[in-house]
Amino acid sequence: MPTKEGSMMMTRADGRKNEDIRPITVRAGVLHRANGSALFSLGRTTAIAAVYGPRPLHPKHLQIPNKALLQTVYSMTPFSTTERVRPGPSRRSQEITKVVREALEPAVYVEEFPKATIDVYMDILQADAGTRTAAINAASVALADAGIPMRDLVCAVAVGKIDGQYTVDLAGKEEELTECDLPVAIMPRTGKVTLLQMDGDITTEDVVKIIKLARQACGKIYEMQKQALRDRWLPEAKAMEEAKG
Repeated sequence: MPTKEGSMMMTRADGRKNEDIRPITVRAGVLHRANGSALFSLGRTTAIAAVYGPRPLHPKHLQIPNKALLQTVYSMTPFSTTERVRPGPSRRSQEITKVVREALEPAVYVEEFPKATIDVYMDILQADAGTRTAAINAASVALADAGIPMRDLVCAVAVGKIDGQYTVDLAGKEEELTECDLPVAIMPRTGKVTLLQMDGDITTEDVVKIIKLARQACGKIYEMQKQALRDRWLPEAKAMEEAKG
């Protein structure tokens, strides 16, 4: 089947079309001892996020007078891949920790909590590509679940180009086949891009088309994130109203 670019539609190993994302599972409030939490799965990639705070930041010399410090920690559990992941920080985990924080911070009203800290922990329970995007999606829902004031949720997906065709939500061996790998994070309400990384060498025209596909995929993720929060909080809100009545 020809695409808009005139090439034939690629059949992917898992049967998806080029623009299809993997099956999604989103659950909010999965950890009772955290202020907010969420689980997010894209196919066989699963991330869990926990949020603690806002709370006083110590030591005090780390405090920011006019806003909260958003601290993120990304890690992969030792059993998340076929080969055991060595526990502790790595260059990759430190890099992803940094880009996840930068992707999330524009959505959070950190100025509402001066001198405080908001801590976000993300663990990858199972990895089959797209771990940083799954972590961002889980963390965004966990922040909302914690009641942190936010401008919008943040949605993320990776897009690549395989055999000349734009391919959404790379999985498994597709990361090895792609000419590029662009994780993109977006705040759908405003359309603001909060993360854009690129591994590969492609044209400006390719980047524009890839971001367009990412926006479409993020729209689907956005709806499922919101539904997970509704499922978590609407029954509780209804019960409280009934108790008052």
